[in-house]
Amino acid sequence: MQNILKTLLLLLLSASAAAGTPDLSGTYNIATLTPLQRPAYLGDKAVITPEEAEELAAYWQKQLAADDTASDPNRSAPPEGGIEFAVEGFEGAAGRVGGYNTFYVDLGDSHFKLDGEYRTSIITRPANGRRPELSAQGKVQWARESANYNTNTGTAWWLERGVGPYDNPENRPLAERCLLGFGSTAGPPALPVMYNNLKRIVQTDDTVVIINEMNHDSRVIRLDAEHLPGNMRSWMGDSVGRWEGDTLVVETVNFREDQALGMASRDLRVVERFSRIDKDTLRYEFTVHDPNWSEPWGGEYPWPATGDKVYEYACHEGNYALGGILRGARLLEQEAIAAGGG
Repeated sequence: MQNILKTLLLLLLSASAAAGTPDLSGTYNIATLTPLQRPAYLGDKAVITPEEAEELAAYWQKQLAADDTASDPNRSAPPEGGIEFAVEGFEGAAGRVGGYNTFYVDLGDSHFKLDGEYRTSIITRPANGRRPELSAQGKVQWARESANYNTNTGTAWWLERGVGPYDNPENRPLAERCLLGFGSTAGPPALPVMYNNLKRIVQTDDTVVIINEMNHDSRVIRLDAEHLPGNMRSWMGDSVGRWEGDTLVVETVNFREDQALGMASRDLRVVERFSRIDKDTLRYEFTVHDPNWSEPWGGEYPWPATGDKVYEYACHEGNYALGGILRGARLLEQEAIAAGGG
């Protein structure tokens, strides 16, 4: 009887291997100190030593700890022009009035290690580890989008334009409206952001679902299927996957004009590759094809498994900021009109 069971088990394992469909299911924490783009000063330096990785981890721990110190309850109002932040990259948040404190920040503990090396960027193509230049089409889109952004001057600077970025809720970004996570966290491509970096993969014979902690966005990847018609578009696009040996290859098209990947167009096409490094780690690779950039670009990074649970991200239930933004804009407009005698 034991020999029969062993034989059946071997047959099942052989059939699974022949089918080329390893199980990718699990929960993963993709937080990492490794940036999407390589800092310009590093040039073509794609990797760092373990000692350099330790130094960078210690630097970030110190910076975050500085921002995590208790605030004086008797402190005065912030200085004119906003406050300085110890953590680089957060000084512009919410017009320098402090959109987040470090309680919410989860950047990971270190740079990720892949193929035995500590990488300096997630992007590996181009070789400088940075997104390529915008194409002529992309520059037109950049000029159009940047017109809606301005330094926070405490004035209704947009009034002279006739149409402003705070005229109605639909003018605000998807993430601000709690409709989609920011920074392409759900993807594609799926990229780490400053918090809520857990992902859960549920796999069946014909479907792979990636449940993202941020905004509880869920990507449904249909296997061995045809793409939907081109007039059926969505924020995360239409994802169709196929197995190439032990690698799940996913192609996503049919995006809307507004989506999570900054500066991408509705013609965005993303190709992703999911494979197992070991029982506790996935390798995630992606390539971005979009006429808004002068050439395709892409990269890779590991998805380490975690025992943490993905809880509901009830963004809109507490989204008081959106209403505050619009009300604040109306007040600034009233002040400007009153000052102008209008």
